[in-house]
Amino acid sequence: MSRRVVVLRGGWSSEREVSLVSGRAVADALAACGYTVATLDVGRDVATLLRTLEPRPDVIFNALHGRYGEDGCIQGILEIVGIPYTHSGVLASALAMNKPMAKRLFVDAGLPCVEHRIVRRSEVIAGDPMPRPYVIKPLNEGSSVGVYIVRAGDNLSPLRDQPWTFGEHVMVERYVPGRELTVAVMGDRALGVTEIRPRQGFYDYRAKYTDGQADHLVPAPVHPAIYQAALDHALVAHRTLGCRGVSRTDMRYDDTGGEPGRLCILEVNTQPGMTPLSLVPEIAAAAGISFAELVTWMVENAACDA
Repeated sequence: MSRRVVVLRGGWSSEREVSLVSGRAVADALAACGYTVATLDVGRDVATLLRTLEPRPDVIFNALHGRYGEDGCIQGILEIVGIPYTHSGVLASALAMNKPMAKRLFVDAGLPCVEHRIVRRSEVIAGDPMPRPYVIKPLNEGSSVGVYIVRAGDNLSPLRDQPWTFGEHVMVERYVPGRELTVAVMGDRALGVTEIRPRQGFYDYRAKYTDGQADHLVPAPVHPAIYQAALDHALVAHRTLGCRGVSRTDMRYDDTGGEPGRLCILEVNTQPGMTPLSLVPEIAAAAGISFAELVTWMVENAACDA
């Protein structure tokens, strides 16, 4: 008798649409592999969620992205009811989603991180909190939601002239020139490094989820020492947060003074996208792991942490 898997998707975060696409791709692949699969668009009503999970599935594939699905909240519910689920557990998910706390742990682990400050929104509106160029980020969002680069000569204030619904405090990060790298980790193995080259601007939400907006170079054409360092850093970051399953670590690589340059960790995504344009399935494919093999491995390694 095939194992019954429920794929959680959708939700109500700013990444809802991406999650719907990820969940559909995962469900189709698992069904093709012989699992009995159902999908569930998760709402805020916990009682309804629990009723919908009857009969009890063998595994939950958590394809939610963003707050409440990726930050330990849904993981806590699944721990209470004792249903094994994919990706990281409660603590690792919460730590990774809280950018300031994750950075503190990375620094303690000896990983190179970008200089940053946590300031009030009003402080950014009043003037530059650090010399330009710098990056403004919400403390706990993903997919580059709410991210702005403030460059010399810019007249607009992102937090004054653009909608901002991400809280009173913001992260202001020194802008690192150079290249965008990302590394996929699967269990105890770093699979590979991709360089992301947006065709215009930076790798924002639109570039991530619109076909033709960015080129992915797999494997990343960087100095061999940097390639290996990126793999090593991603695995250390994964372990430092206590991640399990699959994660993706985003980095900046400053090679403006020549190679080998300098790597800086930005953040770890504990539930990377599984859309047709997503980076982790692409890196896995380059390592000889098909999408079906990837999601099957994730289901077979699902667990509860408690």
